[in-house]
This record gives sequence, structure tokens and C-alpha cells, in this order.
Amino acid sequence: QLQASGGGLVQAGGSLRLSCVASGFTFDDYGIGWFRQVPGKEREGVPWFSGDDETTYYADSVKGRFTISSDNAKNTVYLQMNSLKVEDTAVYYCAAAIAGDYDLFDYHDMDHWGKGTQVTVSS
Repeated sequence: QLQASGGGLVQAGGSLRLSCVASGFTFDDYGIGWFRQVPGKEREGVPWFSGDDETTYYADSVKGRFTISSDNAKNTVYLQMNSLKVEDTAVYYCAAAIAGDYDLFDYHDMDHWGKGTQVTVSS
């Protein structure tokens, strides 16, 4: 299971940090990351942490602004979002997939989903 938290309302240029706590599995065997979705659009992969080789990946739209990190002792993944833009407004979902059993940023391949958390960036 995944439990996400940390969304909220922030002005453009501000920062937020999302957290995702995993239970029932460890990151060694999974990849874990965040998707976001706005009404009428498909879920978009944002950052991804590959637990088996500890590699991170970022969508072009967030490179240089977002950072994903993990605390294995707490089984928690964090998403630090800086220099937020209005277009970052979305519901953010954390998700996990078994290592080697997914295509990067393909939401169809996820095995676990957390509840979404709303991020709203105002101008």
C-alpha cells in the first residue's frame, strides 16, 4: 500500500514537498514515483526512482525543479517541488511497480497506487 501526503496551495515560484509511505514491500524490489493528472488528460509520469539500481528519472517538464529521493529506513519517497508553475497544478499520485516489470512512466504498468493529493499553484 502507498499513502501520499503533502499537497496544498502555493503561489507560483514556491515550493512543496510530497511524501509517499510504502507498506508491504521494500524499494529494493520496486520502482516508485509520481504521476499527476488534470481533468481530461491522461496521467503523466513526473519523477521515478528505480529501487533496484537507485536511478532517478524526470519528465522534461520538471527537470531541474523537482527532486525525488528516498529514505529506505522509513520506506518513504519524497518529491521536492521547487519553482512551481501554474501548469504544475494537478492531482499527484504516488505509484509503484515491480522492478523490471514496467515501462518508465507507463501508468498501465503500476502495481500499487496511493490516493491522490491535490497540488494547486496560483499565479
